[in-house]
Amino acid sequence: MAVSEARTFGPAEGSTLEPYLKGKIRVNGDALTDYVAALFRHNNMPAADAMISAKGIVLADLVGHESHGVSNNLGGFYLPDLESGVVNPRANIRITRESPSTATWEADGAMGFVIATRAMEDAMERADKVGSGWAAVGNSRHYGMAQIYSRMALARDMIGFSMTNGVTPGVVPFGGLDPKLGTNPISVAVPCGEEPPFVLDIATSTAAFGKIDNYQREGKSIPPTWGLDRNGIPTTDPAEAKAAVKLLTFGGSPEGAAHKGYGLGVWVDIMCGALSGWGFIGKPGEEENVNHFFGAWKIDNFVPIQRHKQLMDERVRDLRSTTPAPGYKRVMVAGQPEWENLQDRQANGIPLHPRVIEMLKGYGVKYGIPYDLTD
Repeated sequence: MAVSEARTFGPAEGSTLEPYLKGKIRVNGDALTDYVAALFRHNNMPAADAMISAKGIVLADLVGHESHGVSNNLGGFYLPDLESGVVNPRANIRITRESPSTATWEADGAMGFVIATRAMEDAMERADKVGSGWAAVGNSRHYGMAQIYSRMALARDMIGFSMTNGVTPGVVPFGGLDPKLGTNPISVAVPCGEEPPFVLDIATSTAAFGKIDNYQREGKSIPPTWGLDRNGIPTTDPAEAKAAVKLLTFGGSPEGAAHKGYGLGVWVDIMCGALSGWGFIGKPGEEENVNHFFGAWKIDNFVPIQRHKQLMDERVRDLRSTTPAPGYKRVMVAGQPEWENLQDRQANGIPLHPRVIEMLKGYGVKYGIPYDLTD
């Protein structure tokens, strides 16, 4: 039996990622992982693949990226896509082209977590042998939070890199009204010494759709730089932004230099779509064409690893020592909010909205799987 007490929590001090936690229910992360894996196994996924996928989706909740965790994605598309056959639970994953440092993968419609983990592991093996390794993946499905895979390199004293195009177009090019791009995230993870790792994970849109879902669930307005309404006007209504499907590239406006987010989003499309050979995102309603790109650098091939870690610690500490501007409690670096959330949630449980708890219970009833997280 996992944690069952409903408590009231506030955001971690200085955190920009921790959602508003009032009234949420804390659930043990390991128990949640086992439960999600059981839901995946019910849909014909092999046990090992089901666990890889469950760990990936729950990691998002552990580090505070609720937008990519069980709240939005599990019932939003992972389970429905398995049920409908959009995701192939027993895909014929294979390498179609390779060199000592590169591999091109055919995913055969696999769950994104599964092929992404395998491709990233292969990239790290190549990096261990020749200094860097790269993987382009085509014909995959949604792979969750981008940093799942960049983080894999940290334990091997490597720098990890991960990016993916979107499932369907929902982001408008700078200055346009028609959605042509996915949210196209980029993540890089860099090991430090005594300090938590530097982990950058950013969509090239101003916000992911999952964050809009979170705001709608909490009854909050979104910033006007996140998306347009159906008339092409910036909106603060999350329901209107979801209905219009016209997110803005990060920067959000000409004054905010939204052309930079646009350029990066197209770059992700090129690395994932052109290098994999599977092309670019389709039109709404068309079959999914999700492609990924991964990389790993072996740090010790460039500089002794201890020197690298010393320099990273010095840099991180110097950045954190910056005097906070008015309205800010402290200055952080990429990966710090996630690290703090991880420490809290591993010890105290993952906070889930009561409606998410009901969704999880509902799948348990539907599949005949006992739900024992909060009862």
